[in-house]
Amino acid sequence: MDRRIYGGSAAINLILSLLFFSATSALSKNQIPSSGSGQINSNSVLVALLDSRYTELSELVEKALLLQTLEEAVGRHNITIFAPRNEALERDLDPEFKRFLLEPGNLKSLQTLLMFHIIPNRVGSDQWPSEESGRVKHETLGNGHLHLSRTKGDDGKKMVDSAEMIRPDDLTRPDGLIHGIERLLIPRSVQEDFNRRRSLQSISAVLPEGAPEVDPRTNRLKKKPAPVPAGSPPALPIQSAMAPGPSLAPAPAPGPGGKHHHFDGEAQVKDFIHTLLHYGGYNEMADILVNLTSLATEMGRLVSEGYVLTVLAPNDEAMAKLTTDQLSEPGAPEQIVYYHIIPEYQTEESMYNSVRRFGKVKFDTLRFPHKVAAKEADGSVKFGDGERSAYLFDPDIYTDGRISVQGIDGVLFPEVEETVESVKKPVKKVVQQRRGKLLEVTCRMLGAIGKDNYFSKCH
Repeated sequence: MDRRIYGGSAAINLILSLLFFSATSALSKNQIPSSGSGQINSNSVLVALLDSRYTELSELVEKALLLQTLEEAVGRHNITIFAPRNEALERDLDPEFKRFLLEPGNLKSLQTLLMFHIIPNRVGSDQWPSEESGRVKHETLGNGHLHLSRTKGDDGKKMVDSAEMIRPDDLTRPDGLIHGIERLLIPRSVQEDFNRRRSLQSISAVLPEGAPEVDPRTNRLKKKPAPVPAGSPPALPIQSAMAPGPSLAPAPAPGPGGKHHHFDGEAQVKDFIHTLLHYGGYNEMADILVNLTSLATEMGRLVSEGYVLTVLAPNDEAMAKLTTDQLSEPGAPEQIVYYHIIPEYQTEESMYNSVRRFGKVKFDTLRFPHKVAAKEADGSVKFGDGERSAYLFDPDIYTDGRISVQGIDGVLFPEVEETVESVKKPVKKVVQQRRGKLLEVTCRMLGAIGKDNYFSKCH
C-alpha cells in the first residue's frame, strides 16, 4: 500500500514539472518578438540612408521627425525607399515650394511628402514589372499610391510614377533597399495644400487711406497724382538720385529685363564692361570703373532705377597721358569719369545730327554743373576745345537702349574760368575850389570894365 502511494506521488511530481516547463517555454516565445521589435542595428536600411549620398533627403527626414515612425515600420516589415538625387532637392526644386515645406506650420505636408517615397514591402530591380504587365500600383507609408512601370523600347527605363530610376538597388540591406530616382515625387494632397497657401498669400489686404489733404494755398483738396505709365523715365533728376545717403530715386521702372521685369542695371553694366575688354584698347577705363572706384555699382543702380547713360570712354593711349598730379587728388578718378558720363542716351548718329544742325551743343554730365561741349570737325564729332579736346574715335562700341558707349581719343576736362582781378591804381585828381556866386558876379562886372586884374581871386 505504501509503495502505491509513493509511486503515485512521483508521477504527480513529474507531470507538474512538465507543465511548468511547457508554460515557461511558451512565455519565453511570446516575449521574444516584443523585445526585438523597434530595435535598429547598424546594418539597417535607415542607417544606410542617413549615411548615404542622399544627404538632402536624410536631412528632410530628420527635420520631419520621422525616424521613430520609420524604425517601427522597419521592425514590422521590409521597406523600399525611392530617394531623389541631391540636385533635385537643391537646384531643381522650386525655392518657394521648398520654403513652404520647411515652415513649422507645414510639418504634416513634409511628412506626407517623405512617406510618399516609401512602400512597406521589398521591391528590387529584378522584381520590376515588365512592359507587357503594365503599371503596378503599390501603397505607400503615407496611405498614397505609387505606380511602377517600364517604358517601351529597347532601353526599357524603370519608372516610379513620372520619375526615372537612375540608381537601381543602390543600397541593399536585410530590412530594405534604396533606389535612386531623378526627381522628387509630390503627392496631390501636398501640391493642393501648397497652391492653397500660395493663393492666400497673393491676396493683398486693402491699404487704409488717410484723411484727405487740403492745399493751404487754394484751400481745396489735393488731387492724387496721375499714375505713371510703365517704362516712363524717373520723375527726379539724376543729380537727386546720386545724392549721398538714402536713395531719393523712385522705385525701379518696369522694363524688359530683370527677375521682376525691371531694368537689370547691374547685368547691363557688367555686359558693357566685358564688351570694352573684348573690344580692346579700353582696359584702363574698365579698370577705373571696377577696381579703382565703385562707379560700376553706382551706374548699375542708376540704370535699374530707370535712368539712361552715355559713356564717353577714353582709349588706353589717352589714359596713359594722365599725369600723377591729375590722379593723386582725393576723388580725382571719380570726377574724371563723371565728366565723361552723359545722362542721356546718345549714339553716333544722334550726336552727329545735333552738331550738324545746331553747330555747338553742350551736354549735361554727372559732374554737375559742368557740361561737355561738342561740335562738328573733320566729318566727326569733336568734344571740348583746344588741347583738352577729343574726337569720336570708336563709335557705338556698346548700345543696348539703356547704356551707350562711345570711344574717344582723349581725356576731357571741364573748362576752368580764369577770373583776373583788376588792380585799381589810385589816381590823383586836382579838384578846383568852387567859387561862390557873389564872387563870380563881381569878377564878371570887373571884367566888363577891364578892372579884373586888380582882384587876384578872379583868375
